[in-house]
Amino acid sequence: MWTNGYIAVDWGTTNRRGYRIGADGRCGGEFEDAKGITGVAPGGFPAAIAEIRERLGDLPLIMAGMVGSNRGWVEAAYVPCPAGPETLARSLTIIAEERAAIVPGLSFADRTRADVMRGEEVQLFGAVASGLVPPDGLVCHPGTHNKWATMENGHVTGFRTVMTGELFSLLGEKSILSQWLGADVEPGPAFRRGVAQGLGGAALTAELFGVRAGVLLGRLAPEDAAPFTSGLLIGADVATGLAGTDHGAGIVVMGRPELTRLYAAALDEAGQQAQEVDGEQAFLAGIAEIAEIVRQLA
Repeated sequence: MWTNGYIAVDWGTTNRRGYRIGADGRCGGEFEDAKGITGVAPGGFPAAIAEIRERLGDLPLIMAGMVGSNRGWVEAAYVPCPAGPETLARSLTIIAEERAAIVPGLSFADRTRADVMRGEEVQLFGAVASGLVPPDGLVCHPGTHNKWATMENGHVTGFRTVMTGELFSLLGEKSILSQWLGADVEPGPAFRRGVAQGLGGAALTAELFGVRAGVLLGRLAPEDAAPFTSGLLIGADVATGLAGTDHGAGIVVMGRPELTRLYAAALDEAGQQAQEVDGEQAFLAGIAEIAEIVRQLA
């Protein structure tokens, strides 16, 4: 299906990115917009799919992310961990009439909890296939829902999700802190103070109200509220991600640079060094790896 090229789509909750990949494997065009699955009206996916082809050409599609969720276009079943890229390639959901395929997500369950991911798995396997990430180690994938994934021999053996990005967004839109959370966040002193507090393990619900009290009583500058709050949430996130994991082989932070630098700084505050990896490169490498496996299986 992809012999003469294809369109790869990373379709998340709030954003959508498309890439035209030629028969030579090179990217010949791309776009990004805010039309994630929550931005598509009921019944609007056929038009959204047509729009992608209008922008990038009349080519087959291979898609990953929330487009395959129960809130997306066509639901693609989860594949249980442990899993590798060959498992995804064998489990694609094919929409033949649209010349399209959706990559399944991954699931994890043990005796105490359950978890799911969609989209990040392509980046994880692509980063390993392209040599950006070692086949063993701990990978942090920040985003709306941050993932901490354990990699063993190039396979995802387990992971945990933390709703840090969504929580910060909700606080900035609807909470009593919203008036102070619109500023850009950089990994400066206020951010690191928040990280240190978040790493301490105190109840976040109490610490978050403390941001308001700190500003009102002059103990926290209003311009420091956003980086401090972000640091507080990310510090608690990092504490969760490091707990009970074997990260002796190293930690990788993969995703958008504006987020990876925050998590790398937070990990530094926790006494851990992290390698940063561009998630876009990893996604394209992952889709190429899956497409190649499918070709070999055909």
